[in-house]
Amino acid sequence: MIATGHNNMAMNRAVLQVARHFVKADKLEEPMLNRVEAVIRCYDPCLSCSTHALGKMPLELQLVGPDGNIVDRLAR
Repeated sequence: MIATGHNNMAMNRAVLQVARHFVKADKLEEPMLNRVEAVIRCYDPCLSCSTHALGKMPLELQLVGPDGNIVDRLAR
């Protein structure tokens, strides 16, 4: 089993914890992407390296409201 599959639940929980700590409003900002990327690198450095483009890990975050609608989206 590869690290991505083995660590998926832990990565999801860590991303949730980072989001709870760093998302303070209904808008996502670049530093939030950096924090999420750092969490993923902790659990699966190979995923980060294998999917990078020009030195940046492609990443998309969606901020979903309690009603299930997307409030904000940020990608790089």
